[in-house]
Amino acid sequence: MTSNKQVLTWVEDMKSLLKPDKVMWIDGSEEQLEGLRAEAVRTGEMMKLNEELLPGCYLHRTNPNDVARVEDRTFICTRTQEEAGPTNNWCDPKEMYKRLYDIARGSYQGKTMYIIPFSMGPIGSPLAKIGIEITDSIYVVLNMAIMTRIGARVFDVLGDSNDWVRCLHSRCDIDPEKRYICQFPEDNTIISVNSGYGGNVLLGKKCFALRIASYQGWKEGWMAEHMLILGLENPKGEVKYIAAAFPSACGKTNLAMLIPPKYLRDKGYKVWTVGDDIAWMRIGADGRLYAINPENGFFGVAPGTNENSNYNALQSTKKNTIFTNVALNLDNNTVWWEGLDKNPPVHALDWKGNPWDPSKFVKSDKSTYAAHPNSRFTAPAINCPCISSEFEKGEGIPISAIIFGGRRAKCAPLVYQSKSWENGVFIGSAMASETTAAAAGAVGVVRRDPMAMLPFCGYNMGDYFQHWLDMGKKLGKNAPKIFNVNWFRTDDEGNFIWPGFGDNMRVLNWIIDRCEGTADAVETPIGYVPKAEDIDLTDLDMDIDTLRSILKVDRATWEKEAAEIEEHYKKFGNKLPKELRNQLEMLKANLAK
Repeated sequence: MTSNKQVLTWVEDMKSLLKPDKVMWIDGSEEQLEGLRAEAVRTGEMMKLNEELLPGCYLHRTNPNDVARVEDRTFICTRTQEEAGPTNNWCDPKEMYKRLYDIARGSYQGKTMYIIPFSMGPIGSPLAKIGIEITDSIYVVLNMAIMTRIGARVFDVLGDSNDWVRCLHSRCDIDPEKRYICQFPEDNTIISVNSGYGGNVLLGKKCFALRIASYQGWKEGWMAEHMLILGLENPKGEVKYIAAAFPSACGKTNLAMLIPPKYLRDKGYKVWTVGDDIAWMRIGADGRLYAINPENGFFGVAPGTNENSNYNALQSTKKNTIFTNVALNLDNNTVWWEGLDKNPPVHALDWKGNPWDPSKFVKSDKSTYAAHPNSRFTAPAINCPCISSEFEKGEGIPISAIIFGGRRAKCAPLVYQSKSWENGVFIGSAMASETTAAAAGAVGVVRRDPMAMLPFCGYNMGDYFQHWLDMGKKLGKNAPKIFNVNWFRTDDEGNFIWPGFGDNMRVLNWIIDRCEGTADAVETPIGYVPKAEDIDLTDLDMDIDTLRSILKVDRATWEKEAAEIEEHYKKFGNKLPKELRNQLEMLKANLAK
């Protein structure tokens, strides 16, 4: 399939290490993939679902000890610990290579080595990057065929270049004590051993598209961000694009696939999904920031996804989808999960394959759930009813606004605009969410997750902040405007005040109006907040005084916030850019006025 000497040498090295019985190069043909699906069903690696109700769909179960990303087993292996920074687990590359190769040695005996050439981004796009994943799992091959662009065409683009990421995965024994997900940014290498769970083994996803790509972007002058991309179309047919970063449990996928409220739909407003998770952004020839979604599918959390919470995501799963760790409805050979509907199946197998009794279900006890709380669907993006016509556009789409957000009960207002790019980077660097009942530990604890990149930044986060500042200087007057949103302000009883979901479109409209210079704002110590009358409340069961209450900036709350940001900044030491230190001092001064 290729004459690239570096590729062939690496493959031979891996064959010598892993000792497979057979080798299969993945050419991306439907015939080859269909053969692998049949093989996975024959061995029990996957189960075919009801072809009439869920055509082309399959169910897979992982080992019960292997159901989520493992941040404590994830390492950034750089020459020095300072390069990895204070927020990453670090190990010396020489030591880690030896450990991983010792674990993986001979692990493909009796198995087939699958070699997957894949492109992150449309094949041949100037914003795309190429990887090659070696795996012993058909599940990985079939998921990568959904999540990325795979096959022989990738090698046509790669040619003799050495600009590709080496991705090695071995299931080994699925031993959690020997499980490692390791990135070697300086070597363009990723190695994952002893896992079969998608987030740890689909190496194009967080491992490449964020940890390795963030490092590449730093070195090459572009950005790899944990951001959704959406297009907002107004009644004149004009589309403006927004990139947005949120920590988990803050409605990222819902926003990416938002359906405007009926009042705005009737006026002609639409939202188009470009991406739900990752954005790669480069400065274009005209000086503006252009973004692509490097992925080709959605690796979404199933529980809670339903027709009301996210109609478009649910529709995306209706064909050619792989479900992982959900329940099997034995009556019609389909899938089910908590939150899908209010009709749990009477005859079902839970995510471990055991008979499930709905009468024993207790909401507060996760062990009684039919589907694992982190169960997943891998669905082709093309299935999404609101997928953007620009999805395959290799040059990317111009970004007008960047949004940060978090879950804050009393602190951040519904929406505010930064005073400058520098101020926006400060807002992103201090991004935080409060823990909910769904998370382990105490409720209401503030967790800082800068730019929602805490688990995914492949180098020192102080350098990452500086890179953001440097990109702003290069963009100059073309820099997107930066905003912060908070859909989660609560009343004294703990109830959410803002309705969220589709009604978030009302806030997005104000954001675009600010980018266009057609909406007013009030300057506050933290940034520019909308005038309440500029947020359209038509057909919404909310009065303007209630809206004013969630646009309010409380000085005492923010003085406490500033003190917490100061503490947060200490971990970055002398790597913290002075511009961010200055922004914090300015915030404190503004609050003292």
